[in-house]
Amino acid sequence: MPIGVIADALAVAVGGLLGTLLSDRIPERLKENLNMIFGICVMGMGIKSIIVLHSLPAVIMSLIVGSAVGIGLNLEERLQNRLRSLVSAGEGRGEMLTGLITVIVLFCASANGIYGSLESGFSNDHTILISKAIMDLFTALIFACTYGKLITLIAVPQFIIYAAVFFLARFIFPLTTETMILDFKGCGGLLMLATGFRVMKVRQFPLVDMIPAMIVVMPLSYLVSLF
Repeated sequence: MPIGVIADALAVAVGGLLGTLLSDRIPERLKENLNMIFGICVMGMGIKSIIVLHSLPAVIMSLIVGSAVGIGLNLEERLQNRLRSLVSAGEGRGEMLTGLITVIVLFCASANGIYGSLESGFSNDHTILISKAIMDLFTALIFACTYGKLITLIAVPQFIIYAAVFFLARFIFPLTTETMILDFKGCGGLLMLATGFRVMKVRQFPLVDMIPAMIVVMPLSYLVSLF
């Protein structure tokens, strides 16, 4: 049973609900500063993951190849078009859409979440996902103060993605090596670093277009290890 996946999805839903209810009671200046603080925290977590990577060439190639595929398929633009119906028209709509995409990537495509789902599905060890759930509870609360009840809805695609990884884990995990896992975490760390820059509005990296890198990094890591 995907206990960790369920716990993480519930944490996002509950955090989003609490943030929506408390939003009016939190001063705008505090909301803005919380986003900045969380952005630097995300960057710190990304740096921690980058440190453990084994093969830098494999990770760099995965980012280049994966991003080229994502940009070629216009993944971010397609997601943005799907979200337009959920965001009210008016001033600030573009900024709202950009922010929502950042949060969706953070919750649904994090290296910790995907690796935690693999670990949970293969060995029935839910430690990583339950630890992530505790963090995501407060993360969702912070973002819901800005983006409202839409944060709660992110729990649905998050659950679907992590549950799929959980049930496929018995087929995927035996094919991996320690080196492949470390490079996967390193690639995810770079995505988290880019996410942090985007949360802080320093640089708008094409996060959704970069997600395919997470798919190709393990095969490339294996190929690089052979040579």
